[in-house]
Amino acid sequence: MLIFDAHLDMAWNALEWNRNLEWPVHKIREFEKQFTGITPGPNTVSWHDLRQGRVGMTISTLLPRLHRKDKALSHYQSREAAYASAYGQLYYYKALVAKGVLREISDAPSLQAHIREWEHDTTGQLPIGYILSMEGSPPILSPSQIGEWYQAGLRILGPSHYGVSPYSHGTGSEGGLLADGPALLREMDKVGMILDVTHLADQSFWEALDIFQGPVLASHHNCRSLVNADRQLADDQIKALLKRGAVIGAAFDAWMLQPGWVIGVTQPDQCTLENVVNHIDHICQLAGNARHCGMGTDLDGGFGKEQSPNDLDTIADLHKVADILARRGYSQADIDGIMYQNWVRFFERAWK
Repeated sequence: MLIFDAHLDMAWNALEWNRNLEWPVHKIREFEKQFTGITPGPNTVSWHDLRQGRVGMTISTLLPRLHRKDKALSHYQSREAAYASAYGQLYYYKALVAKGVLREISDAPSLQAHIREWEHDTTGQLPIGYILSMEGSPPILSPSQIGEWYQAGLRILGPSHYGVSPYSHGTGSEGGLLADGPALLREMDKVGMILDVTHLADQSFWEALDIFQGPVLASHHNCRSLVNADRQLADDQIKALLKRGAVIGAAFDAWMLQPGWVIGVTQPDQCTLENVVNHIDHICQLAGNARHCGMGTDLDGGFGKEQSPNDLDTIADLHKVADILARRGYSQADIDGIMYQNWVRFFERAWK
């Protein structure tokens, strides 16, 4: 089965964690055993393992954040540094495109051609497709710079990450859009950039939906009614996204999946892929169909196997989600939708 993962911080892992993502995951883990207190945990993702698991399509990010194992995610001290960091990550992807490892997907024809090729491939050697996204907006030095970033290939923007961004409040903070937030959203509308509501604080979420007129998605989000935290979507937010035709990607970070999970304390066997499907099923029940759910794993997004579902060793195991959906009575058409087709159809509409 072809799989579409709508949120992976691949360039950040390559640059911030100094990982050669063309290696198999087991080789990266073996290499990193010589270091202590540096990496966030045993990794689960590489380009090699994506291909092994037939994850042929991704949304891959520019993530302008620092991370130290014993510290919370931290900001660059200047937006110019964040701008430079994001361009460095951009050119990581470009280097792998030139090498034939990746294929940039930026419009409906390139997406459709890529999906057709993967659906019929028997070689296992095709480039992995990626749509370029930015998680957090510090690299965008002013709203007028949206056009520059669009020309550079950026197709999706999540204005917030953790804390307060230059344009809006994010996870762990309370408040609405900041002074330049509405102008940022209007510039995104103007060029056709897609809004990712992931990490928007509640007030910012509602204000953004009021202003932004274009396509909206939630790349890696779970359900607040199952795990009560501001990082999750409340049911009224999910319903608003359904009305906008959004797709919501299931995130695989254990504290977002299992009630009561405490990072660094709870044992990994307390969370499995069944928890992931619980969140998917909740959204499907609210929608009355399975057309608004997908994968957005966020695996290796500042954590490793120790904070991932226990029955997932690497990202090549994502096919197990399809098996669980089948056991719960989902049709093959619905399973295909959740695993990849819902995202494909979303981008076909968004780029029409």
